[in-house]
Amino acid sequence: MYGTQPEPEGVTNPPIDDLLEKIPSKYAMATIAATRARQINSYRQELTRGDGDISDFGPLVESSPEDKPLSIALHEVAEGKLQWSDEDE
Repeated sequence: MYGTQPEPEGVTNPPIDDLLEKIPSKYAMATIAATRARQINSYRQELTRGDGDISDFGPLVESSPEDKPLSIALHEVAEGKLQWSDEDE
């Protein structure tokens, strides 16, 4: 077929099934990923300001400037880079 990729990117990467092996609740996955994405976004804004006042951690996985913070956060979950426990909910 023309115009399709055999390995689609975006929402399907990382696959939701792989993510749910790390964090068993979709709700917890959404809240953890959203919280981490906000931290990554804040880190990027702090870097842009350039005043040296950095309080958030940057991406824990390989990423490019074009990658969206939520995608980076989901990749961090898939690679086991984030600590999570039931008390965090």
